[in-house]
Amino acid sequence: MNTTMQPIPIKVQRLTPTAQMPTYAHTGPWGDLAADLYASAPHTLAAGKTAAVPTGLAFEFPASHGALIEDRSSLAVRGLTTLAGVIDPGYRGELKVVMTNLSPNPVHIAPGDRIAQLRIVQRLEAAFEEVSSLVETERNEGGFGSTGV
Repeated sequence: MNTTMQPIPIKVQRLTPTAQMPTYAHTGPWGDLAADLYASAPHTLAAGKTAAVPTGLAFEFPASHGALIEDRSSLAVRGLTTLAGVIDPGYRGELKVVMTNLSPNPVHIAPGDRIAQLRIVQRLEAAFEEVSSLVETERNEGGFGSTGV
């Protein structure tokens, strides 16, 4: 097993003094898949509402990589989830985390609160080919819930 992975260099610009660099809680061969993202400004997210929470950071990804914004499990279990989380390699604006409060109570976010996770992904470009039919499989058209779960 190859446990000597080299980090992908990603340039990060602090746009506000309260912005915090992303951090990994666990590193090394068995480390985290995603780095924590932090709020750079206070925000109150009312019950049932969606808002873009600023991180105060802008990123310069290499052309070969981008990122996905993912939930933090400790927030998701309390009803705070993320949406619209694809960061393309060419985007240079402030990274904001689109958050929705599914709980019945307002959620107060302070600068420095961990609000999401940033998962770095390799960019792949597909060549889409239109065909008149597809090869059948055992699953075929079985969709969400088709396995009985």
